[in-house]
Order: sequence, then structure tokens, then C-alpha cells
Amino acid sequence: MEHIYQYAWIIPFIPLTVPLLIGAGLLLFPTTTTNLRRIWAFPSISLLSLVMLFSMNLSIQQINSNSIYQSVWSWTINNDFSLEFGYLVDPLTSIMLMLITTVGILVLIYSDSYMSHDQGYLRFFAYLSFFNTSMLGLVTSSNLLQIYIFWELVGMCSYLLIGFWFTRPIAANACQKAFVTNRVGDFGLLLGILGLYWLTGSFEFRDLFEIFNTSISNNEINLLIGTVCTFLLFAGAVAKSAQFPLHLWLPDAMEGPTPISALIHAATMVAAGIFLVARLFPLLVVIPSILNLIALIGIITVLLGATLALAQKDIKRSLAYSTMSQLGYMMLALGMGSYQAALFHLITHAYSKALLFLGSGSIIHSMEAIVGYSPEKSQNMVFMGGLKKHAPITKTAFFLGTLSLSGIPPLACFWSKDEILNDSWLYSPIFASISWATAALTAFYMFRIYLLTFEGHLNVQFQNYNGKKSSSFYSISLWGQEGLKPINKNFSLLTFLPKKNNESVSKNTHGNIKKTMRSCLFFYNCDNKKFSTYPHESDNTMLFPLLVLILFTLFIGVIGIPFNQEGIDLDILSKWLTPSINLLHPKWNNPKNFDWAEFVTNATFSVSIAYSGIVIAFFLYKPVYSSLQNFVLINYFAKRHPNRGFSDKIKNLIYDWAHHRGYIDAFYTTYVIRSVRGLSELVHFFDRRVIDGIPNGLGVTSFLVGEGFKYVGGARISSYLFLYLFYASIFFLIYYFTNINFTDQ
Repeated sequence: MEHIYQYAWIIPFIPLTVPLLIGAGLLLFPTTTTNLRRIWAFPSISLLSLVMLFSMNLSIQQINSNSIYQSVWSWTINNDFSLEFGYLVDPLTSIMLMLITTVGILVLIYSDSYMSHDQGYLRFFAYLSFFNTSMLGLVTSSNLLQIYIFWELVGMCSYLLIGFWFTRPIAANACQKAFVTNRVGDFGLLLGILGLYWLTGSFEFRDLFEIFNTSISNNEINLLIGTVCTFLLFAGAVAKSAQFPLHLWLPDAMEGPTPISALIHAATMVAAGIFLVARLFPLLVVIPSILNLIALIGIITVLLGATLALAQKDIKRSLAYSTMSQLGYMMLALGMGSYQAALFHLITHAYSKALLFLGSGSIIHSMEAIVGYSPEKSQNMVFMGGLKKHAPITKTAFFLGTLSLSGIPPLACFWSKDEILNDSWLYSPIFASISWATAALTAFYMFRIYLLTFEGHLNVQFQNYNGKKSSSFYSISLWGQEGLKPINKNFSLLTFLPKKNNESVSKNTHGNIKKTMRSCLFFYNCDNKKFSTYPHESDNTMLFPLLVLILFTLFIGVIGIPFNQEGIDLDILSKWLTPSINLLHPKWNNPKNFDWAEFVTNATFSVSIAYSGIVIAFFLYKPVYSSLQNFVLINYFAKRHPNRGFSDKIKNLIYDWAHHRGYIDAFYTTYVIRSVRGLSELVHFFDRRVIDGIPNGLGVTSFLVGEGFKYVGGARISSYLFLYLFYASIFFLIYYFTNINFTDQ
């Protein structure tokens, strides 16, 4: 077993081979590498699968032995300063390795089809593999400084992937917003790391925890300074996990490709903040005020994310705010001291939300067969409806993910969320009330998304608000459609052409459309093909990850079922999450037997809360068979009329709150950004006019005085001698009389 741990250092570097080879291929053999671009999906998936098998073996060892392995080597030694790099394998590391690799492999498989017709296919897989390297390096790091290096690499990869379609201004702005917002938290993280090193003299977790905890208990460290340092560390997690008030970047990050949303913004990158707090939990647990602050930030994020998701029209933004709310639950659990419940929800939410995001990508794929490649329409739920008839597998996958996130047993998120909700009553009745109410909101907005998307009729037919089928049009899909043969086997971009009276489109029409789409590489030959105004199911390459994630969503909750009776011990998660690196807690030292009566009572209450949200969603959004009434229900929050009643004002208030993102973006724009810009302009003015103005003014003054004296002289030596003697006599007299007065005194 020991030799397995000895080779764990290679885990982060295995996926790094792909971007290096792609870069070398594009540099040395650009044409061949581009023409054979689909081949690069195979090494990407294969190498990450190898990492998954390695991680699975490590996880089995962790479950069986609960051992911790750490290996470090010195990088820099100078007097009393020693900088070491290494890797750490413990239960928390093994959990994150399994999450990153399993979800990452499925996303790579999904992306092979999703991005197959995109010009940046190679660039996408290079970015994705480098991101996997950064994330794997982050979770295996053995010290804070090493974590910070990979932390920044993860942020850089996120910037590249969110702005993957950088030619779209909205995507370019989104990646800049994510990058700048995360830099705020990362600056606090850097200050916290340096502050803790100043207090303890070490970056290594084991030494850091032991020295800090001992110094705090012996009052050798000022409690205020220690609290500030730990708060700065927490600031980095706030930004990365999109917690209030640094959550602004997460919904805008949906401008990247949908597989990126599934990987980075549901299962890995946003989970990095939760991982950091969990890793530093032995450090934070000795400062109760920081834990209370973490719980407060968590409960605010839980409620804010849920309310902002209530009236979103974009399906990916709705899921993004849902992610924000669920991350708040995890942060709340960590603040309450429920370490195991937080990591359990991290696992279940990762698979369920990945299923939902990949399902939304399949939905967008279907919609593009009708509205064309237009994110404003293909992601807008107003134009959806009735997709269950055309995409039944996607519908089933999305429905199960919706049930899981809503907390319906026996799916995954029920077990973890129920544990957090029950622990909240022991912490604070106010926090518990908010978290339970948010559970109902979660079920409501998730079923709102499902009903608007899959139930009723295909609402794109009623986008003219008259109940009539819209006129024919052509659209462009980035994914393709079976039955159409591409001109080029490696590059293809489907063009759906309009037909009139079932007649084939003329070659002139096809040629004109080619001219209008010069930015595309290749086109399918769509002549003599029929155009369909209905969506279709995704291909098998995109459906396979959905089916696998369905299995995870159905059965991953088994690892956390708290059965611990005589002769029955199914609590795998408790074994797996045995506290690591001095992490001790009475709840883990004295495990209690499972109480069926208490569990059934709590579960009944939580499921009832979830079903109440589902019933309200069905009442408001269950489509009827009148197209006009159907459209009115779909725009329940958005539709406006004069002379509203009280209930209509409430609906209008909810819609405005969600539409304006809780007015938080406006607050930052009005007060924070403008204040910073005003202060910057003031400092710039002071620097130019005062700091630079004084020496510049002296230089100009000297120049003007010199120029003035130049024109005073008359070029006569006798005049110069007279002036010299005159001024010398005056100075001599002044000195003489001053000296006499001084002597007399």
C-alpha cells in the first residue's frame, strides 16, 4: 500500500500532457494537428481515466485504513526560512480527486460532441485539460503557498474558459468580471497566508494547525490578529465559491460553453472554496467568531441565491443561482461545525448539478434546431415548452436531477440536505427557519424550470403572441443532425434552410447563405433535404454522460446513509471522512446509533416542505392546452398590466428583484465602482498637479527668470561693474549694521 502513495505526486501532471502535446503539434505541424483535431479527445479522456483509477485506489485505501500520507521536499533553504513543496493524501483529498476525475471524464466525453463543430475545438480541450491539472494540484497540495499557486492557475483557466467565445462582447465582459471579482478574494487569501506565516513561521498544514491552536489556547497570539488572518483566508473562499457579497461573477460565467458550466461552476471550481474552508477547518474551529461569520455568510447566500432564481428566464442562469444557493448550504454547514454534512452535500450536489447542466446543454442543442444559434433565444425558457416529446431521455435526466436538488428521497441530495437542515435547528432557530424556507423555494424554482422547459406545447411557435405558427426561417446549429452528410469529415457546421411548399432550396439560396456566414469554416450540403421546425434528441455521445450521471444521482446518497446498527454498518462516509490532520470533534469520537423514529420525523417534515414548493410550481406553471393561456402562465412574473392588485405587485416585486439581481450589481456600479474611479481620478490629479507639478513649476520658473534676466542686460561691462558694486555695498552695509546690533546686545 505504501508504494501507491509514493507515486501520488504524479496525479496532477498526467492531464498536463494533453495541452503540451496540442501546443507542440500546433507549433510544429499546424495543418495535420488541425485536420486530426477529433483525435485529441481520446488522450484527454484516457489520461483523466487513468487518474480516476489511481484516485479510486487511493480512496479505497482511505476507507479501509483512514491513513494519512504526506511527502515534502525542500525547494529553498535560506537561514531560518525553508520553503517546501509536496503532496498530501487524506480523506478530503480522496473525495475531491474522485469528484474532479469522474465529473471531468463525463464532461470531456460530452464536449467531444458538443464542441465538435466549433472552430476552437483544440483550444477548448487544451484549456480543459490544463484546468484539470490545476484543480488536481490544488486538492493534493500540502501547504498554503502551494495551494495559492494552483488557486491562481484555476482562476486563470476559468478566465480562459468563461471567455472561450471571446469574439462575443458579453462573453469577454463576463470573463473579465469573473477574473476581477476573484482577484479581490485572492488578494485577501494572499494576505491571510502571509499573516499566518508571520504568526506561526510555517506554511505546512500539520505544523500550521498545531502551532496556531497551541498559541491561541496559551494566549501567545493576539486573538484579534489571528481572527483577521483567518478572515482573510475565508475571503478567498467567498470569491471562489460565489458567496455573498462576491457572488456577482457566477451568473455571468454562464456565457462560456455549457460543459464548462457543468465542470467548473457546479462540480469543481466553485467547490474549491468549500474545499479550502474544509481543509482549514482545524484552524477555524478554534475561533468561534469566524465560524459564526461563515454560517452567516452561508445563510445569506442560501436565501439570496434562491430568491434570485425565482424569475430568471435564462435556463443556465437559473441553474447558476441554484448553484450559488446550494454552495451557501455547504458553507452554512461548515460554519455550524457540520463538517461531514457539508462534504456530503458537496458530493451529491456535484453529480446532480452536473446532470442538470449537461441536460440544459442538450435542451439548448434541441432549441437551436428551431431558433438558430442565438443564446438569447436558445437559452430562454420563454421560447421553450413541450420538449418532453422530442427529447425524452434528456427530459428523464433533467427530471431526476430536479427531484434530487429539490430534496425528494431516495435521490442523492435528499440525504445530504436533510442532514444540514436538521443540524441547523441545533445551531439557530432563525437560521433553521431560513434554510427550511429556502428548501421550499429550491423545489419551486427547480420545477418551474422543468415545467417551462418540457411541459405544454412548443412555445417558440407562439413567439409572435398571436397563437399562430411563426413563419419559416433557417437556423444554424453547432452540433449537427443525423442524416446530413458534411462536405468535410473533420469540420462541419449544419445549416438548416427554409423550405416553401415542400420544395427543395435552390443552390442560389444556399450560396447566398454561405456568403452571409463567412465566419464559419465548412457547411453541410443541405440541398434536397427537408427542414424541420421541431427539436430533436441529442446524439449518443452527449446522452451517455447523462445516463451515467443519472446512476450517480440515484445511488451516490448511499455512502452517507447513517445506518450504524449492530451487525449493520453502512455509514461509509463517516469512515471516509474520518477527521484528518488533528481534526477532532466529540461528534466523531462518540458515534451514535441511528434513530429511525427521529430520522422518519425529520425526513417527513423536510419532504413535506419540498412538496409544498412543487405543488405551488405546478399550480402556477403547469401548462394548459390553450396556447394563449399557456403563454400567459409562462410569463407569470414577466407580464405587466396597469392597475395591479396586491398579489400582482408582489409578483412584480419578485420579478424586479430577480431581473435586477437583487440590485447588488447596481449598488456596486453606483457606489463602489464610481467611488473607486472618483478616488483614482483625485489621486491622479494630485499626482500630476502637485507631486509632479512642484518640480515642473520650479523648472519653468527658473527658465522664465533666466529668460527675463537675459533681456535686462545691455552688454556694457561698466554697467555690470556698477550693479555689482552697488549690490555688494548694500549687502556689506546690511551685514555691518546687523553685526553692530548683535555685538551691542
